[in-house]
Amino acid sequence: MKNTFLLICIALFFSCKDNPKNELKEGVASDNTEIKENTLEGAWKLVSYLNYGEDGTVDTILSSETNKQIKMYSGTKVMWSRTRISDSIDWFAYGDYTVKEGQLIEILDYGSKSMNQVIKERTEFVFNVEIGENEFSQIEIDSLGQPIFAENYERLE
Repeated sequence: MKNTFLLICIALFFSCKDNPKNELKEGVASDNTEIKENTLEGAWKLVSYLNYGEDGTVDTILSSETNKQIKMYSGTKVMWSRTRISDSIDWFAYGDYTVKEGQLIEILDYGSKSMNQVIKERTEFVFNVEIGENEFSQIEIDSLGQPIFAENYERLE
């Protein structure tokens, strides 16, 4: 009887084990090293802006010291600023963001005087997003699924 009880306890112990050694955990490789997921957290510098024409043409505008934009992402917040020396209008905004299933959604709370005029009409900005380790692209898509513009960034930190 004692042996039977002991065998049942041993069988229960091994059958209730949550994670066998050969099973993979989400975010962990088989050798127990973590799989790093690329995120937007950090500071980013715009390197180019692509403007897609209806005729299939693409105009590329490169960033420079006279035309620059910086974006900063924390765990849930975004803030960006843009300056163009040839433009006397200030541009910046602040709000929340999420990344899910290849989309970046920014919901802006407030911004510069010029950006607040935009925010009065539209607070949610949805982009397709491609995130690499040190670069990312956000692409605005029209109602027909065609790209309108893309912003390409490189990581500052």
